[in-house]
Amino acid sequence: MRLAEINRKTAETDISLKLNIDGTGESTIDTGCGFLDHMLTLFARHGRFDLTLTCKGDVHVDYHHTVEDVGIALGEAFYNALGDKRGVVRYGSMILPMDESLILTAVDLSGRAHLEYALEIPTEKVGDFDCELVREFWLGFVRTCRCTLHMRQLAGINSHHIIEGAFKSAGRSFKEAVAVDAAFADEIPSTKGVL
Repeated sequence: MRLAEINRKTAETDISLKLNIDGTGESTIDTGCGFLDHMLTLFARHGRFDLTLTCKGDVHVDYHHTVEDVGIALGEAFYNALGDKRGVVRYGSMILPMDESLILTAVDLSGRAHLEYALEIPTEKVGDFDCELVREFWLGFVRTCRCTLHMRQLAGINSHHIIEGAFKSAGRSFKEAVAVDAAFADEIPSTKGVL
């Protein structure tokens, strides 16, 4: 099983995270931000990742540090759990309908951190969650996961559906990318020999 455990403590957040890439989609998440908890639950469930995560952050200020640092910790967990990426499919993508919204995500476990983010979320907030933090989460994630992630909204007018669709679609895309291809189980999926 491909597992990782991350403990990350700063002046703004204290994060404890356990990830099992080869899980069943079970999660226990408490970040102090209910909307983020829900999105991470969806990501884990649709990606079939087991995720246990707690974050004690300065949410009395706002959710920015918590959201960004959780993205950083989760990306690091994926990077550590994947090791040298021997045998992984490497690429994954999905177009996911979420009611009126249609979201495309595509991932490459390239070893290069890059985010192409094209979600046009029409409201500033969903509940008490600042919608601009969705980009901050994924930016933190790709930096430490060292992957390329494209996230594009093809349709949609409901902020909640757009964000939810993005997290579900990303979960499925990552599940496809991290899957082991039995025909290439002993190979690094790159002509360079490293990822």
